[in-house]
This record gives sequence, C-alpha cells and structure tokens, in this order.
Amino acid sequence: MNTILLSSGLLAAGLLSPALSSLDGQSKCGQCPATGAKAALVSHTDKKSIVMTASEAGSFRTLLAAAKAAGLVEALEGKGPLTVFAPTDDAFGKLPKGTVESLLKPENKAALARILQHHIVRGDVRAADVVKLTFADTLSGQRVDIRVGKNDGDAGKVYVDGANVVTADLECTNGVIHVIDTVMLPADKNLAETAMAAGTFNTLVAAAKAAGLVEALSGDKPLTIFAPTDEAFAKLPKGTVESLLLPENKERLASILKYHIVAGRVYADQAVKLDSATTLQGGKLPIVVGEKGVTIGGAKISKTDIEATNGVIHVIDSVLLPG
Repeated sequence: MNTILLSSGLLAAGLLSPALSSLDGQSKCGQCPATGAKAALVSHTDKKSIVMTASEAGSFRTLLAAAKAAGLVEALEGKGPLTVFAPTDDAFGKLPKGTVESLLKPENKAALARILQHHIVRGDVRAADVVKLTFADTLSGQRVDIRVGKNDGDAGKVYVDGANVVTADLECTNGVIHVIDTVMLPADKNLAETAMAAGTFNTLVAAAKAAGLVEALSGDKPLTIFAPTDEAFAKLPKGTVESLLLPENKERLASILKYHIVAGRVYADQAVKLDSATTLQGGKLPIVVGEKGVTIGGAKISKTDIEATNGVIHVIDSVLLPG
C-alpha cells in the first residue's frame, strides 16, 4: 500500500527514529527514543475526520463523549483544518474523582466546551512546527504554553501546558491529532474574579465596584488590564484613593480605571511590539522596552499574562492617571 510519513517534521527535527513497527494492516508508527512520541504512517485513502480517527483509535472514549455533550462534534467534523491535543481516557482518569461526571451534566456545558476548546488550535500544526513554538492560541481564547524538555530526564519531550505529547502527527482529513497524557484546564475565573482571588488587588477591586465596572470586567468581551497592585495605589498622595471612592467622584474614578484597560487580549509578546496602546478611556499609553524591563505609561510591568476567561492581566507598579 502506498503510504506517507505523517511525522516527516519530527524526522527533520531529529526527534523521531526512522525505525517503524507495524500497528495493524493499514497503519504503522515509529517511536522517538528521546521523547517516546509516535507518528503514524497512513495511506491518503485511509484518512478520516478527527472524530472518526479518534473513535477508531479506541482510547478517546471520554474525549468523544465530552465533545458530544459540549456540542463540538460538528465542529470537529467540519472542514477545518484544526489541530487537536487529545487527552486519552487515562488522561481524563487522572482528574479528581467525579470531575468528568460533573462536566458532562447539561448545566456545565459551557465550562466543558471551554475546556475542550482549550485543546484545539486553528490550522494544521505538525510536530515540526509545534517544537518551534513557545505558545499556541486555542479556541478557548486562552493560550497554551509549549516547552521542549532539555534536562537529562526529559530531553526532547514536548510539553503543552504541562501535558506530555506521547503520540504526534495523527493525520486526519480535516487536521491533525497530537495525543497528550493530561487534560489541560484553562483559567476558569473572569477578570474580576481573578483579581479578587489574587489578594493583591483589593484597592483595584474596590475601585471597580465603586465605579460600576465589575459587570464589564465579568462579561464576555475580551479585555486586557494593566492592573496596579495595592502597593501601587498606596503610592498615590494621601487621601487620593479615599476621595476617588466617594460617590460624587464615580465618573472620574471610572475614567482612571478605563485608562488601565485595553480592548481584546493583548499578551506580553504582542505588547512589546507596540509603541502605544489605546485604552477604553480614549487615551494612549506609551510602551517602552528598556534594559530594565517594560513600562507602560511610565509604570513598570512586573508580571505578565495572567489568564482569565475573558482576558488577560498584566501587573504594574504604579497607578496610571490620564491627563
């Protein structure tokens, strides 16, 4: 039978052994001695959709049941192409007891869909491309981090959000599947909830409540917040925060907070490529990349890319005041 090597990228990258062993009458696989990752040999005529490929594999029953419950089967059967980092049944079995059963309930459909979308990337991203990346944008709106092991114990292994890629480049008619050994869980709190849970943005949260912005920070519209810590607010002149929290200063307070917010998800690697960012307040914040780090509007960015369901938070050390 005429076959094609789906993992040519891994071979080119030196990550896969050319040695092949028979899987069955229609496909074969090779295993990387460094990573343990496998790659299939499948004939062009034998290729099937992502759903059919997963179904015939026999080790993705939970994933397929979850896709059905989340209403994602049609999307996975569509034209694509899509790249799926597919957790095995054993991977789902590693979740805390009762988690899968809970997620499969109709009332948790949205949460389940978000988790599954966190395993899907647009496009046909083969192993040779994956190992060149440090992150990938998923259908959940959030990113997954990608790392190639360099230590003695994991040299050459590929990790996606901490999950090990155990089988690579299973080719489908509408994309490709990479098999992983752990379910990847996206952030499950919105921007307001994330800030509340952090414990270092108490003043910012109080200000958002006083300004009537909590609902916006809890909505579906993606936003990026350059968030001042409690220590940043403490650097303001004495009495400033107390004054801003007064009902008569609600409009002024809202303007200040909106000056810290940018529409859309803007990750750190994207921000450093910009000269400035236009805020919801209407003003522009200059972005400067220097030897000592990155500043926005003169405030130093001390921590980046804190994920939320509806955006991303970057921590800054000073409060930004519009002119």
